[in-house]
Amino acid sequence: MNKALTDVLDRVQSWPEDAQAELEHVALEIEAELRQRTYPATSEELAGIQRGLEAAERGQFATHEEVEAVLAKYPRT
Repeated sequence: MNKALTDVLDRVQSWPEDAQAELEHVALEIEAELRQRTYPATSEELAGIQRGLEAAERGQFATHEEVEAVLAKYPRT
């Protein structure tokens, strides 16, 4: 483990609970990807997936223009 990572992990204990939970979530995603196994989605993520599936079943999709408007907000590399 490199020094920068070791240092930040030492400081994590002083972070607020919500920031620690977010780091845990990201670390579990990375670990799942590295192990090439199924990621254990949270209840909030599962609810979002369900909302998306239901919207798709109703034919509610973003238009090309709506997608382009969102993408325009972020620089492309």
